[in-house]
Amino acid sequence: MHKQIYVNLPVSNLERSKAFFTELGFSFNSQFTDDKAACMVVNDNIYVMLLMRDFFQTFTWKPVADARAITEVLVCLSADSRGEIDALVAKALAAGGAAPNPPQDHGFMYAHGFEDLDGHLWELAYMEPQSDGQG
Repeated sequence: MHKQIYVNLPVSNLERSKAFFTELGFSFNSQFTDDKAACMVVNDNIYVMLLMRDFFQTFTWKPVADARAITEVLVCLSADSRGEIDALVAKALAAGGAAPNPPQDHGFMYAHGFEDLDGHLWELAYMEPQSDGQG
């Protein structure tokens, strides 16, 4: 069965968030984007729905987390190289994001990440080809 994933994240300023992720090289599907939500395309099967906080709240009875104060989720994306990770983190920093942790080099795996404008944590990981992950 063909699967897709839609990660839903609350944002405080949709246009600012769209501009941030556009600077990182992501695009948006205009068919599923309006003044309350934006569908960010990660690839053909992975999408991130950036939802205005009040619209996000309509999908749950629980309080909506403030990602600047608590960790709600760690979104991890794979990368094709260490260089791709470093370049994306550099773009995130230049667009106003932060790098809360230094890069992690585990030999068989390299990881780094950034915090977006709303405090969501994005991890990026590269695994060496033919690695069994045992280090």
